Amino acid sequence: MFVKLKRLAWLLMLGDLLLTLLALVLADWLRRYLPFGRLLGSTPTYLNAPLYLLVSIIWPLVFQALSIYQVHHTTTWVGGARQLLLAVSTAVFAFAGALYFSFRDVPRLLVVYFFVLDLGALAAGRLLLGSLIRYLQRRGRAICRVLVVGAGEGLDQVVRTLKTNPVPGIKLVGVASDALEGGELWSDVPWLGRPEDTPRLIEAKQVDEVIVAFPAADFARVERLAYALLPLPVRLRIVPGFVNLVVARSSVELLAGIPLIGLREPAIQGLSWVVKRVFDLAFGLAALALLWPLMLVIALLIRLDSPGPALFCQKRVGENGRIFTIYKFRTMVENSDHLPKVTPDKDGRRVYKLPDDPRVTQIGRFLRRASLDELPNLFNVLRGEMSLVGPRPELLPIANTYQPWQRPRLAVLPGMTGWWQVNGRSDLPNHLNTEYDLFYVRNRSLWLDIRILCKTVGVVLQGKGAY
Repeated sequence: MFVKLKRLAWLLMLGDLLLTLLALVLADWLRRYLPFGRLLGSTPTYLNAPLYLLVSIIWPLVFQALSIYQVHHTTTWVGGARQLLLAVSTAVFAFAGALYFSFRDVPRLLVVYFFVLDLGALAAGRLLLGSLIRYLQRRGRAICRVLVVGAGEGLDQVVRTLKTNPVPGIKLVGVASDALEGGELWSDVPWLGRPEDTPRLIEAKQVDEVIVAFPAADFARVERLAYALLPLPVRLRIVPGFVNLVVARSSVELLAGIPLIGLREPAIQGLSWVVKRVFDLAFGLAALALLWPLMLVIALLIRLDSPGPALFCQKRVGENGRIFTIYKFRTMVENSDHLPKVTPDKDGRRVYKLPDDPRVTQIGRFLRRASLDELPNLFNVLRGEMSLVGPRPELLPIANTYQPWQRPRLAVLPGMTGWWQVNGRSDLPNHLNTEYDLFYVRNRSLWLDIRILCKTVGVVLQGKGAY
């Protein structure tokens, strides 16, 4: 994220919190002076300091978890209307739940007023912010002025992205390259000089950020440019020239003063990891509390239907290739092969699940159709080996045959359900399964997890693609 826009996001977060607390005060006042609901007593307020503290905790956590403060959200015309509605609704729902378990004397109508006022205040704030940013940009006072330096495909890609996906507040002041290339793509992007002219251009054009996009073979030029810019108050960002390393998830940290670049970092880190883990634990524990009687009945039926244990344990591949033991209800006869029967489909690809596998027991067929055989996965979720939502945990022999483009599906915890399960399940070809999983890895969010869980209910009831 560009530095000045990142600061803007933090200011927006603070402004959101202040407007939210103001909306709470106004909601308390409106509940007393608008003639709706039962008459209230003479108590001056139903709210106290702990409730304001509760709001001050819930709102930033929910908004951050739902990526409300991403650059493309904070600087759009209304700040992302759909995302804002979702965030306010989720935060108010969490606040109402907390009131139920603590301050139950707070009127419910007050919460309704609070929701409407908060949504309106935050939307109005974003509308004013967007108008101000565009006004300043039209007057030539963009928040962040960017100069692109480089050559070849990387330079072309950066310019194309900044022109076709403009971010309000960011102005591309021009390009510094050995030669003006790209034809019509750069017709409205000024060529300002050679890369060696960058220090002069920074002062002349009041540049805030420099994006360097040289091919990997020109590393020496990148090094010289970085040293030349050290005395100048400008941020330098480098576009990797190693395009084939798209599977890398990088980070930078120091080890005793030595900078280290990590290329296989977890796809979910920081606050996003905390929110997802809390979500998994809360819903996992709630599901076990509700479903343990059903799980006992299923275990008994399995033992009565065929000899053998009720649980099936198998080694699977989890996050970043970690091996763990998955727990499921046994749906096949005892002593079956650990791998499902492998047969080629009409295109020659291997198929590991068959619609009419003779090894599946009578009760097992029902459990698979209703997806009840996966319920013991909840223990894997509580152990931190799986998540409620994510790519399905892969069999080790299959993971060993992965092509490089398939490896990123192992970048997150495997899940009980996922994007491909709600879009066709076992009826989809194997390559489409992986593409759906990669879509989830690239676009994962709390809102997407909630959508998948809701869609899973409908898919399970239909029973389509489960065998």
